[in-house]
Amino acid sequence: MNKRLIYLSIAMLGSTAAAASHETPSPRRVSQAPPATPPCGPGLDIKNAARDSRCFELRTYTLAKGSSADLLHARFREHTIALFRKHGMTVIGFWQPVARLDQLVYILAYRDAAARDSAWTAFSADPEWVKTRTEMQVSVDVDNSFMVATDYSPLK
Repeated sequence: MNKRLIYLSIAMLGSTAAAASHETPSPRRVSQAPPATPPCGPGLDIKNAARDSRCFELRTYTLAKGSSADLLHARFREHTIALFRKHGMTVIGFWQPVARLDQLVYILAYRDAAARDSAWTAFSADPEWVKTRTEMQVSVDVDNSFMVATDYSPLK
């Protein structure tokens, strides 16, 4: 699958479609290392973007055929959110698309791209996460977009 970075003045820094190392890739996809996080966070010189914005990551999980949405939600509810917080990830929110019950959408925030990469590395190696991932297996395709807030956004 080709990786692509799209830079938009509305503060969207990049869009990638890749299996993240913390999920079980669906059988339709070959597992590979996640792409490098593009520059993201405060100090970016992007028109209409807040210079003091955190790095936001919009993640969309689409379940592979045969995987359980209930199990995915339970995994987040009972384990993953606490582990995100433990590793310094700020949970902005989770959403259930009403027309796509096989998807879960959520947003995390970080100080910057380096903090994001460090947090995911620690999260992925956490023994509690490894145990949870093994015991509550789901197969998902992961799409993620990196964003900064616009200069008029109330949330930065």
